[in-house]
Amino acid sequence: MRRGTFRDDTVDYAAVGATHAPDLMQYPPEHSIPAEQSWRIGSGVERFRTAGDALLSWTAQRAAGLSVEDVRPASGPSYAGVSFDAEGNAIAPSRRDVEQRFDSEGLPYAGAGMTLHLRGRVAGMRADAELRVISVTEDARRVGFVLGTVGGSVVRGEESFDIEWREDNDEVWFTVRAFDAPNGLLYRTLPGLVKRRRRELFARYLRAISPLYATPL
Repeated sequence: MRRGTFRDDTVDYAAVGATHAPDLMQYPPEHSIPAEQSWRIGSGVERFRTAGDALLSWTAQRAAGLSVEDVRPASGPSYAGVSFDAEGNAIAPSRRDVEQRFDSEGLPYAGAGMTLHLRGRVAGMRADAELRVISVTEDARRVGFVLGTVGGSVVRGEESFDIEWREDNDEVWFTVRAFDAPNGLLYRTLPGLVKRRRRELFARYLRAISPLYATPL
């Protein structure tokens, strides 16, 4: 089991960790638009392990047409053993050093406190943002991480990515939750573009992680 979280005042939104809140869709952070989608992507331990490894090595982002650049480790301590209560509050922190892993191209896996830059195009418009990895979870049946905006994006907010291997039916599910507050002038003027952007991102993430899609966009 590996869990980590990292919080400081460098993100550009207030509700850090709110993608873990069970009532996100009913009560999103102020001025933000929530979104949530889940997909069944297979079953069994091998599917879970393969999908989890792909997720932590940025496959959802890179295969969705976004470049992952300027990846930097946490500037402060990370914490392990963190979980979340029913309201999404972090509990039971304990400090522990975690060994950093790298993919075949030398890119580090997602780690709590890491900062990175994403670049690409979404919904026909430029996507360029600095992000922080708020938390990482690696449990026996759940793998995931949370990304929060630091600056430079047309929206500000958070995304959580989770791979869950369900004990009751052996199914593996991929869930993405997010809340986006319009930041750029066009998105503030036309908030419908925020939903369009999110729908396209969700479709790209599914193509990246699901075995039904062999080729990235």
